Parts: sequence; structure tokens; C-alpha cells
Amino acid sequence: MFRRCTARLKIILTQLNMTTKLSTAANNDVLLETIGTTGVITLNRPKALNALNLSMIRQIYPKLVEWDENKDIKLVIIKGSGEKAFCAGGDIRAVTDGGPPVGKIFFKEEYILNNEIGTLKTPYVALIHGIIMGGGVGLSVHGTYRVATEKTLFAMPETGIGLFPDVGGGWFLPRLSGQIGAFLSLTGTRVFGHDAKRVGVATHMVDSSQMGELEKSLLNLKNPEVEDIENSITQYDNKCKEGIDKTAAFSSILDDINNHFSYDTMEEILQSLESAKTDWASKQLQTLKKMSPTSMKITLRLLREGIKMSSLSKDLQMEYRITQRIMLDKDFYEGVRAVLVDKDQNPKWKPQSIEDVTEEKVNHFFSPLEDPLDELVLT
Repeated sequence: MFRRCTARLKIILTQLNMTTKLSTAANNDVLLETIGTTGVITLNRPKALNALNLSMIRQIYPKLVEWDENKDIKLVIIKGSGEKAFCAGGDIRAVTDGGPPVGKIFFKEEYILNNEIGTLKTPYVALIHGIIMGGGVGLSVHGTYRVATEKTLFAMPETGIGLFPDVGGGWFLPRLSGQIGAFLSLTGTRVFGHDAKRVGVATHMVDSSQMGELEKSLLNLKNPEVEDIENSITQYDNKCKEGIDKTAAFSSILDDINNHFSYDTMEEILQSLESAKTDWASKQLQTLKKMSPTSMKITLRLLREGIKMSSLSKDLQMEYRITQRIMLDKDFYEGVRAVLVDKDQNPKWKPQSIEDVTEEKVNHFFSPLEDPLDELVLT
């Protein structure tokens, strides 16, 4: 008994230590500045592709609240440092290393931040140059404007690590045109450059060489109204020509996406792709067979429920329930091991087939948490 208690105490202390490390990372991981009437957020972990950690969340959230309550702040800009990424996602490995206690804290505070962005009264401009995935999506898509470049790379690859497209993906993705959201979230397909605007991820485009000039023009606006901000961004959008014909991948496959990904069950989607007997359909089948069957069923259910939600906050509350169940499941840990730790790209999913993921199992992920006090509360 004593040995079991001692072992359990060590686990608890390790988890608490992990939480402390998550929340006390280097203070310069994110830079928060007030320049004139503009609040500027710079994600400052270029070597980690500006991956979002708990320390950054805890610095950004109160500053956003402060700026939104300050009548002198007319605009918020968020950007990533370096040339490679806006934000390549959340610090998922730290979450799996810490286990359920860390997952409880991280996802709750991340979603509170996502909701703040989505309900911000102050115009919010995300300069999404480079890689934007996972947690980076949550920092951008719920704001007023998302400005992409020809070097933007968007993806929600969570089904490949046993997770699901969270950070408000259940709200944002099903509201894209047709079944693009279902296609992107189930397959993890990457969206490049101008296609980011075509599919609705970005609201505007700018040549990467002019991104700095756009930022300066926004900072130089004196007490701007929403119309002034939009006009400034639109001027650069109108001038953007680079790569306009090179990144039109989605134009030719929209009908296929809508035809095959309109079903409400994964079994029907897979059957539709199998029946098509085309190279494109075969490629999607090969991709889907690599993903976590549990994650795919959760994801499809999330999007079908999300389109019926009345607000981002309702969706985030639903997503939070799912994360807490996923933290107790095996696939998330196995996916992170295979993709981010050992990098063998060969996860062993449990269960291994779509047919073995029962409706009862999926329902459990969406059901209320056992303790009502554990639910995500958003005001």
C-alpha cells in the first residue's frame, strides 16, 4: 500500500511540475506591444515554428481583454516571428507528456482564449504568413480578418495524431463552402497560398514581400474605423498577383469533395470513395486509412453538430468535453508517439477499423462530463 501511494505521489508531482513548466516558459515567447492605437501580438518562438504553449496563452488572454476594454485601442494585429510559420499548432507533445491534468488546464485556457478572439469587439487582423495549423488556426480564424500570402500553408492534420480539429474547428470548418471543411479535417489536406482565400480560410491576400508594408500602413492609421482598416487591407489584396494561378488546386476537385464528403457517416464516405474508382478517390482512401478511425468518427460528428450550434462558445464547450475524453483514450498518445516522438509514422490505432468504432463509444466523447464543475464555462 505504501509503495502504491508513493508511486502515485510521484506521478502527481511530475504532472504538477509539467504544468508549472508549461506556464513559466520564457517570457519572450510572445511579445505584446501597444503602438499608437494598435495592440500588436508577436508569437516569438521561430525555432519551434511559433507553437503555442500555456505561457503564451496566459500572456495573450489578459492583454486582449485589457485592449478590448480600452477605448483608445482601435485595432489588434497578431503575427508570427520568422519566415516559416505564423503558428504551427499547440505544444501537443507537452500536453501528452503531462497527461490528463495538463490536458485539463491547457485545453480549457486555450479555448477561453479562442472564445475571446471570437467575441472581440476590437477589429482583429491575423497576418497568417507561412505555416498555420492547429492552435494557430484558433488564434486566427475567429478574428475579423485573416491575411494570407503565397507562402501560407494551412492544415488541420489532427486525425493523423488521434485528436480532432479543435480550437473552434467545429464552428469554423462546417461553415466553409460545401463540404470543404469535412474534407480538410478528415484528410488533413494542406491548403497553399491563394487557395487559402478561395476556400475561406483567409479573407485577404498580400504578396509576402509587401506584408511588412501592410502592417506599417495599418499601424499608421490614426483612430481608424472598421472601414479604414478594411480599405487598407483591400488595397494590398487588390495588388496581390503572385502565385494566383499556381495554387488553384481546389478549383478542379470541389465537385468531388462535395459528392463524396456530404454523408453523415464515415462508412458512407468510404463506400462512396471506393465506388468512384478514380485516382483522386483512391488517393483519399489511402489517406483516410492512415488516420485514427476513432478521430475520424469524432471529427465528422463534430462538424455535423457544429453547424447546428448557435455560437462559437457552445462549440468550444462541446470540444472541451471531447478533449477530456481523448486525454483518457489511447489513440492521442499513440499518434503523438508515432508522428512527433519516435517519428516512425506508423501508429497502432485502437480500434483499427471504422467498423469497430461503435456509436456508443463516439457518444461518450460528446456526453456531459461526470463532474459538472469540470465543464468549460465561457462568459
